[in-house]
Amino acid sequence: MARFATERFLDIVATRDAALSRPDFRVLFEKAPALYLVLDPGLFIVAASDAYCTVTMTVREEIVGRHVFDVFPDDPNDRGADGVSVVRASFLSVLEHRRPHKLPVQKYGIQRTLENGGGFEERYWSVWNSPVLGDDGYVRWIINSVEDVTEMMRICEDEIARRAFAREARCGDEGLTAGFPEPAIS
Repeated sequence: MARFATERFLDIVATRDAALSRPDFRVLFEKAPALYLVLDPGLFIVAASDAYCTVTMTVREEIVGRHVFDVFPDDPNDRGADGVSVVRASFLSVLEHRRPHKLPVQKYGIQRTLENGGGFEERYWSVWNSPVLGDDGYVRWIINSVEDVTEMMRICEDEIARRAFAREARCGDEGLTAGFPEPAIS
């Protein structure tokens, strides 16, 4: 029994040592809990984390190799949609300056799958684009790291609307009596 336990322990150590010496970075990247998309300098998608695919309702095998703005276009029904132009400018800044670029919270709708009703779903994102430089000092890849902050934005919008309503209600009460004399107190 002791010999079996010792052999099992040695097998576990050998397996652990092999894993530590050669981690599978593709698997580590894909299973990371954060939302990551990797682009080449032409803005074609080369990798995406599982979390990114889940939140954006995409399938890795269907988006890798495609241009990022073919996969994530602006909502054609939103005349104010500027996600493509704003995010493109951020990517170009990363390529030109070879430094990370953080965007303010960006409204950027994503396409829903037909199973989810089709069309676009309004989303808000915190976006951070970071360069990965090659040995020559130029950008080899861009890591697009995003966080879906839609719920937080909706809470903020609800609070702003609630305060505006309360302010209007207070002003409205005063407006109803404006121009009328104060009632006489007997």
